[in-house]
Amino acid sequence: MDLRLTDRRALVTAASKGLGRACAEALIAEGCGVFISSRDPASIEAAGKSIKAAGWAAADVSKTPEAVVDQARARLGGLDILVVNAGGPPPGTFESTPIESWEAAFQLTLLSAVRLVKAALPDLKKSDQGRIVFITSISVRQPIPQLVLSNSLRAAVTGLAKTLARELARDRITVNCLAPDAILTDRIRHLAAGAGGDTEEELKRRAAAAPMGRFGEPEELGAACAFLCSKQAGYITGQTLGIDGGALLGVY
Repeated sequence: MDLRLTDRRALVTAASKGLGRACAEALIAEGCGVFISSRDPASIEAAGKSIKAAGWAAADVSKTPEAVVDQARARLGGLDILVVNAGGPPPGTFESTPIESWEAAFQLTLLSAVRLVKAALPDLKKSDQGRIVFITSISVRQPIPQLVLSNSLRAAVTGLAKTLARELARDRITVNCLAPDAILTDRIRHLAAGAGGDTEEELKRRAAAAPMGRFGEPEELGAACAFLCSKQAGYITGQTLGIDGGALLGVY
């Protein structure tokens, strides 16, 4: 299927690896010009060259998200697509998480999303195919133990997305979320290592426990992202699409 994304201009954040990189690669494969960012200069440069991104920037979106949008706009000549992604905040329970960690997680997970959309919105309104995709988590539907910060703040991002979907519908801008679970990324490996014991054995246990008996691949989420950005998805907005292999079933 031709997703009619040729020459569309996209910014994908936290894209040096994992889910962000998978989204960027999928969009590039469909003919998009894609600008990517992440915090580590060496990693984002290596990723940009590897996937043939149109440009890249090393930036911390919890501190300077507007600068990333400015650089993407300057390199691409505007924006049609914004894919909002950020690394997960540290794990912990409510009692083990200090108050100061909440502020840092708020800046990283929620306020970065707000600021990125605010900065990109003038360009998206000029587009005839404006798209915003937030990468969230299965935790917005069912909290994950030991992830109180992510559970709380990614749910807030979902509320933001639903609000924006209504507010921006008249501008023909769609706003949707992708909610992954058990996609094999460095984040999953980090959480498995934190469980104690042998990391590889813990990964095997988690994969076996999934309904499909395996982890999802980042490319599977990337393909869903590309579809939500497509011309064909122009009447899909305000939705959270679970990329979870059946871990949670839809309720209608």
